[in-house]
Amino acid sequence: MRKSLIASKTVVALFCISLTCCSVQAKPPRVFSADERPEDVRLGTLRHLGHSYFPFQQVASAEAWAQRADELRRQVLVATGLWPMPTRTPLNASVHSPVERDDYTVWRVSFESMPGHFVTGSLFRPKNKTGRLPAILSPHGHWNEGRFHAFNDQELQEQIAIGAERFEAGGRHPVQARCVQLARMGCVVFQYDMDGYADSVQRQTHRHSLREHMNAADAWGLNTPQADLHLQNLMGLQTWNSIRALDFLSGLEDVDPQRIVVTGSSGGGTQTFMLMAVDDRPVAAVPCVMVSTAMQGGCQCENAPYLRIGAGNIDLAALTAPRPLALTAADDWTIELETKGYPELLELYTLLGHKDRFRAAFHTQFKHNYNLVNRTFMYEFVNEVLGLGLESPIVEGDYVPLSRAEQSVWTSDHPAPTGEQVGEAEEKSLLRWWSQDSNEQLAKLRSDKEAYARVVGGGWQVMLGRTIDDIGPIRQDVASEVPIHQHFGAMVVLGYDDGERQLPAMALLPSANYNHQAVLWLTDTGKSGLLDSQGQPLGEVKTLLDTGYAVIGVDLLYQGEFLSEATKLEQARLSYLTQTEEGKKPDPDDFFHGYNRPLFSERVQDALATIRAIQTGPLDPEQIHLVAAGKEAGAIALAARVQADDAVTKTAVATFGFGFAAITRRDDPMFLPGAVKYDGIDGLKRLIGDAPLLFDDGAHVELAVLVDWLKE
Repeated sequence: MRKSLIASKTVVALFCISLTCCSVQAKPPRVFSADERPEDVRLGTLRHLGHSYFPFQQVASAEAWAQRADELRRQVLVATGLWPMPTRTPLNASVHSPVERDDYTVWRVSFESMPGHFVTGSLFRPKNKTGRLPAILSPHGHWNEGRFHAFNDQELQEQIAIGAERFEAGGRHPVQARCVQLARMGCVVFQYDMDGYADSVQRQTHRHSLREHMNAADAWGLNTPQADLHLQNLMGLQTWNSIRALDFLSGLEDVDPQRIVVTGSSGGGTQTFMLMAVDDRPVAAVPCVMVSTAMQGGCQCENAPYLRIGAGNIDLAALTAPRPLALTAADDWTIELETKGYPELLELYTLLGHKDRFRAAFHTQFKHNYNLVNRTFMYEFVNEVLGLGLESPIVEGDYVPLSRAEQSVWTSDHPAPTGEQVGEAEEKSLLRWWSQDSNEQLAKLRSDKEAYARVVGGGWQVMLGRTIDDIGPIRQDVASEVPIHQHFGAMVVLGYDDGERQLPAMALLPSANYNHQAVLWLTDTGKSGLLDSQGQPLGEVKTLLDTGYAVIGVDLLYQGEFLSEATKLEQARLSYLTQTEEGKKPDPDDFFHGYNRPLFSERVQDALATIRAIQTGPLDPEQIHLVAAGKEAGAIALAARVQADDAVTKTAVATFGFGFAAITRRDDPMFLPGAVKYDGIDGLKRLIGDAPLLFDDGAHVELAVLVDWLKE
């Protein structure tokens, strides 16, 4: 049987101190001194694609890997804007004007991955072969001019001199060389362009800097905050292009869809393991000179929000397992693969019972490459996994390379896109279709709570990162007593994640008749928002205390005591560097949110940690309620309620008209990639479902209305 607070103040001895002083404070009470900040790891140097270490997260069992793989796969799909998958529209493929060689032909190909958006490439077919043949899908990577790549005379001679190449044709045109040899081995090969390379002329450049004129809420382009809010990015587009390229290749009459291997190098290596991560049709993969624990890929087409939070390229490549996987290393960011990454992947394949399906070549005497030495390694691997039955060693032969005119897809009979089909007009049209298709799919799910929770709830799970069940033990240390009008109060330090995160909190408890109900009250300014200008509880807070409720306020990340002054944060951090790291300048395109959670998500996790502290602490409440009023706090509270599940009983929220679609800056404290895609505030409300919720999005809200509803 519970003891009342009046009978026994030991119930709250660890959480708050009994006070009788009623003095007025001009300034909000603090946990730390004015010159101190919380000891929180998030205030230090953060993760970055080229300045961090990305080790594989090993698992203890095959069952644990299956669960981890499912979570990673969803993370990849959400990050790339492919959760749910876009509608597979007709490819409208054009295969024409073959170029003849002695033992193979090369066809010019274009198809539409999305309506009006063309993927282009070269289709190599062996001659004198019948029936359905094995096939290779081959993204080219960031070699100069991509599929048209050619080394100059000096570069060619250097490659031959160091033993990287043998023939002039293969040495000058290494991107073509692998396609030719694989066709001679009896495989159909499709090599396709990355956006903005070779015949992919609809994008006049592969990468775009931020263009303010392409950041409107009704029409936007890639690499803009609006595109991020819809989780539309170049990596997602190219991953979708790869999926549709696989659709095209596997649908050819002369291709065996059960015998397709994917291989590419550099950025093509990224495309290779990304496709393997989201599509189970290819039987094996060879991503070359890309997979490592070091630099993760420096292009917009290799990065996306959320993609490498809690993961790296070793983890993403591991999603190929248990299918055969071969890697290569060079004198680049993969140089330590043999000791960092390879052993862990070998351990995973051993754990899954397929140690023989994983291998790697460490030709680190060569710089970044897909040269003859590494191509030969790949040929042997392909010969084995596809059961080609060719005699080993396989020797790459000389060949007559295609001229640029022979390679080009666009001819007088098949002209390249022009006018509204290219440039910014096509880009906006493409993203508009992508967004409308997603909206239509989600609209169909709204009548099915289970399906909506799986898809939209799954998206929010990736964006927010944790549920309350993922929050570990909370340390609660009373820092000081505070004089609060006629009630108990204490300033408390909440620590979680083994003390790496600290939250300054304020606990207010009734002096009598505690009803065993606690209210977490979130504001835009943190715990000080519970007090008036005289340092006393707001009238609505006092009403709760007077009727027996405990009320807790907290400074979420970059609120209250996280700041040097009692101000509200206007610009969120977008650099992995700290302000004290002088002399270092962050890359203007850090892909910050691909490696670090948005501030919104961090604050939601802080709210969950506070709920967990209340739930597991000495207050021992029978019910926990959530109250929030503010353009920032309201949305944070809704998201926290979704992730808290039944740990929260009632939720009363006022958002003062806030909507994610109005955000125009990545450094907006409320910027959350994907929020608009997954229905924003309405999506969170739907995910809360039938749980008690009072929601007000008006510009003027009476807090008393929220409190009165809470007490009903």
